[in-house]
Amino acid sequence: MGHMKILVIDVGGSHVKLLVSGVRAPRRFRSGPTMTPQKMVAATLSRTSDWTYDHVSMGFPGLVVHGRIASEPRNLGTGWLGFGFAHALRRPVRIANDAAMQALGSYHGGRMLFLGLGTGLGSAMIVDGQVEPMELAHLPYKKGRTYEDYVGERGLERLGKRRWRKHTVTVIGLLRAALEPDYIVLGGGNAKKLGELPPGARLGDNVNAFAGGFKLWDEEKADRPRQRSAGDE
Repeated sequence: MGHMKILVIDVGGSHVKLLVSGVRAPRRFRSGPTMTPQKMVAATLSRTSDWTYDHVSMGFPGLVVHGRIASEPRNLGTGWLGFGFAHALRRPVRIANDAAMQALGSYHGGRMLFLGLGTGLGSAMIVDGQVEPMELAHLPYKKGRTYEDYVGERGLERLGKRRWRKHTVTVIGLLRAALEPDYIVLGGGNAKKLGELPPGARLGDNVNAFAGGFKLWDEEKADRPRQRSAGDE
């Protein structure tokens, strides 16, 4: 990667977290249902005015297809679809689904399922180095509700911690049976609330999102076409 300095923007449903190459401590600001991309860019530029960087990686909590945002996010404001991030940030930008970006930073070979337990339910699978972002959150689970309705933040609030844990462990078991990963990494702000982890699962570290963001620009990985397409304009 040489001396390329990269700003990683990890956009979440409750916070946006920022880190630049060579710096240890991330910075953050609140996001939420009124945050438009314009507001996100303005806050990012003001919070990083003393940082130098020449490339940007962005993790986005929604559908990203071939490096482009493909649908409006469920937990943020509108205007993300078709927004010109490279123009607004004045740098080349690569965009990946936020779960895929964190998965990339958590990966240690083989078949890995990543589940992000946060505002919603993020999901990605990596098989032999190939990243497959997945939209498992909105599949039906029970009583006309989705996996995310039970496992996401709203589920935790509705069910309380004890019942949320029970459903989350059940959902992890269903996904393990369906996808047969070698191991499961649980990231996101609520992963620590699980207490005892289900078999085959380990806690991720939220800094892994930044590790994945730095890897998006890793030219050594240029032979991975699926990930390479993240943000190549």
